[in-house]
Amino acid sequence: MKAWNFIDGEWKAASSGQRASVINPANGEVIGEAALSTAADIDAAVKAAKAAQKQWALVPAPKRAEVLYRVGSLLKERKEQLARLLTMEMGKVIEEARGEVQEGIDMAFYMAGEGRRLFGDTTPSELKDKFAMSVRVPVGVVGIITPWNFPIAIATWKSFPAIVAGNAVVWKPALETPFMARELAAIFAEAGLPRGVFNVVHGDGPTAGGALVEHPDVPVISFTGSNDVGRQIAEKCGRLLKKVSLEMGGKNAVIVMDDADLTLAVDGIIWSAFGTSGQRCTACSRVIVHERVKPELERRLLEAVKTLTIGNGLDETVKVGPVIHEEALQKIDRYVRLGVEEGAKLLIGGHRLRDDAYARGFYYAPTIFTDVTPSMRIAREEIFGPVVSILSVGSLEEAIAVNNSVDYGLSSAIFTRDVNNVFRAMRDLDTGIVYVNAGTTGAEIHLPFGGTKGTGNGHRDSGVAALDVFTEWRSIYVDFSGKLQRAQIDTGD
Repeated sequence: MKAWNFIDGEWKAASSGQRASVINPANGEVIGEAALSTAADIDAAVKAAKAAQKQWALVPAPKRAEVLYRVGSLLKERKEQLARLLTMEMGKVIEEARGEVQEGIDMAFYMAGEGRRLFGDTTPSELKDKFAMSVRVPVGVVGIITPWNFPIAIATWKSFPAIVAGNAVVWKPALETPFMARELAAIFAEAGLPRGVFNVVHGDGPTAGGALVEHPDVPVISFTGSNDVGRQIAEKCGRLLKKVSLEMGGKNAVIVMDDADLTLAVDGIIWSAFGTSGQRCTACSRVIVHERVKPELERRLLEAVKTLTIGNGLDETVKVGPVIHEEALQKIDRYVRLGVEEGAKLLIGGHRLRDDAYARGFYYAPTIFTDVTPSMRIAREEIFGPVVSILSVGSLEEAIAVNNSVDYGLSSAIFTRDVNNVFRAMRDLDTGIVYVNAGTTGAEIHLPFGGTKGTGNGHRDSGVAALDVFTEWRSIYVDFSGKLQRAQIDTGD
């Protein structure tokens, strides 16, 4: 398989002639190649997008939406095919891959509906014979940069609202997962999107991503990835006075109170911590448990972890797949060694799986630490793997304080039967997403997705809020009085 660039409606090799191998993390096999692009390829894509956007913006929004309806239908028709390809290049288990493709389907139909709801506001003018209103207008060319852990869903969160709002897109996907980008580009073309409105340029972050961020004809960058890279992008965009939307991960916690349904809590923790092998920005990496139920919760978690099946995600019986590559394995293991050095107690896992069934893939055993304190690095830093830390507290107030003590603020959850605890948590947890009696994952596309503090910079993916990233507000005043009227001056007594 080959993933070439998609520029102005045509498949093109990188101008450098170079390619990168794409590895199946389940078995280490090379499954294809992706173009390694340069700034010249980014420039060609931006030029195509800029030219196409001028005409696309003139297409009525309901007509633009019709393309997204067709995209959604094509995604639905090919859901199983896409899910299997997604599992091969990223490693997540097949049921999760199907769920990710479904996110793209849902986003297509939801954002297509916004083609008839790109609402502005009308307001009374303070002057006689004068009309006042605001409207949304497209920004032009949108640059999006996405990670490997959700290789199609995150791209749809960003590209679909941008396109329905009248923009053109240049997308730099992760090099590890280029084939979902290839498939989405092909679907857009089949759905009738005009040439140049949607472009894909493969490449590494410093070269292709850097060129996209700094291109003078790209006024908006939407990025999902690490905090370190997000900060660098924010600095560059600030210098260039560009709008930038950042979603940069989390250190998410599940709070388990002493009145919680422990069976439900264990189900939520296991799914949140070890689904996608912990490689979600919303993954549960901390369990903050009331001291009265800590021993029982730990016992149940250990029993549940021992039942998890690990292996190639294409096997329907597997619940935990590989991590993305060798570098990820090494990072996870460094944090596990650090946790032991810090004095945390390792309950289970803590090692790479190396026997014959896992020898060629990138597998790490689901890992649980207990007796973790809030100051430990494993309780504060994003590990991005199947590692969870248990912290003990004596009250709801302490649980909320521990939850809020980290630098991230994406997702949090609480398990309790007390409605008073629920409403205090909803008010006082400082994350962008709060779950009650559910794990830290499971966001739906019609609500805003994003977080506070080190997780982001105030913008949101998904929901109507996503349109704020890809549109500008234009205020319009129509004076039909036939004379000059001066606001705030000619309104006095």
